Amino acid sequence: MLQTPKAEKSRVFLFLQGHPSFFARNVAAQLEQDGHKALRINFCLGDSLVWLGRPAVTYRGRFRDWEAYVRRFIISHGVTDIVYYADRKPYHQVAARVAQEFKIATYCYEFGYLRPDWITLERGGMSAFSHFPNNPDQIAQIATHCDEPDQELKYPYTKPREILYEVSYNLLSYFSFFLNPFYRADRYYNPLVEYVSGIPGLFFEKKRHRVARELVTRLARNGNSFFIFSLQLQSDYQLRSNAPFSHQREAIRTAIESFARRAESKTHLVFKAHPLDNGWERWGAYIKKKAKELGIEDQIHFIIGGNLTFMLKFAKGCVLINSTVGMHAIRLGCPVKVLGHAVYDIPRVTHSGPLDSFWDNPQKPDAALVDDLVKVMANTIQVKGNFFTTKGQRAAVPAFAARLANGDVNCKGAFLPLPPRLSTLNAHEPPLHWQTEPTVGRAAPRPAEEEAAADMDAASAPTY
Repeated sequence: MLQTPKAEKSRVFLFLQGHPSFFARNVAAQLEQDGHKALRINFCLGDSLVWLGRPAVTYRGRFRDWEAYVRRFIISHGVTDIVYYADRKPYHQVAARVAQEFKIATYCYEFGYLRPDWITLERGGMSAFSHFPNNPDQIAQIATHCDEPDQELKYPYTKPREILYEVSYNLLSYFSFFLNPFYRADRYYNPLVEYVSGIPGLFFEKKRHRVARELVTRLARNGNSFFIFSLQLQSDYQLRSNAPFSHQREAIRTAIESFARRAESKTHLVFKAHPLDNGWERWGAYIKKKAKELGIEDQIHFIIGGNLTFMLKFAKGCVLINSTVGMHAIRLGCPVKVLGHAVYDIPRVTHSGPLDSFWDNPQKPDAALVDDLVKVMANTIQVKGNFFTTKGQRAAVPAFAARLANGDVNCKGAFLPLPPRLSTLNAHEPPLHWQTEPTVGRAAPRPAEEEAAADMDAASAPTY
């Protein structure tokens, strides 16, 4: 079993773009308090806002020059580790590729697989690029060395708070584009259009929740079995980089056509929009059109809102691309079919057969294996807390920093040398890089690196 190498006593952490909150800034402060050094490269004004009060440099060059820049930065500052939010962002993929040259570890974090009370922290990559094991026997073995996780909900936060952070960060960066004219935000939508288009939906939230609840209640009372298809945001990197679809409409079409071939006439399929969907894609109209073409419009539904836990408890199964809703569903004992790549897509946890077979005979998750999976995740790649609330950060920040400093990310054997899901990747957006080196902490500079650092132009070397 591969063991996580122990960390050096004093480390130099380079933070790139983080979650649009003060979480990464607070982690950096904790690391420095613990005797390490924390550096930061900003790319836009939003980055500067959430790093307020801490030293940083700003990269204002073109994307094509980023690789050379970050290589110089690593050499001149002796960087030992790189930390960023969302591993598929182009700047982060390039940084990870450079990090591999120096045999230093990269860490990516996002919302937790066990959300809402957790944050994901993985070494090397996530989803198809995750080094987390996918072998049931290996997971069960690691679980014997793990503590029982605290599964009590302790740090709730509201949807408006999440929206406030997201909108403030992106609109500030959007309107200050002239300060960073070459910054490549890589956003799927123009942020101004994205947020303005979502405003009308805010006035119909209560009605939409009521309609969703009434539909699910009616189906359950009438004895109709139904499946849930949990839609994701079209802009989601997990959809764009870890799924075989160029657009979510392809996944919707695939599901409806499969459902039309195999599902019984009394069975229904309910498509549920993501809570933060702005309505720009008009999923409802597309779903209705495809269902009508196949003559099953009475069996296909689209809802916005509703209590997901309530739905999953009554659903015959849940179909999704790779949303973390899948983890929520399997923990409730609801069968799950994954159409993309997800870290929880593991034999005996999710449906291993083709989609057509799911409507007839959905495989229920193995409860014991699910318990082991949750336990291993919580002990190795999850941190209790959240990005938004004071209490949530007080819990998460020290634990997050300790995992980084102690080399305990993907610990207890939960790091495989090669991402086990990568061999089946068929994504619309091919990767620039995935990490294969298990080394934590930077190796001593090679002579060529020292020579490169000596020859570097002082004006081009980023400083603090």
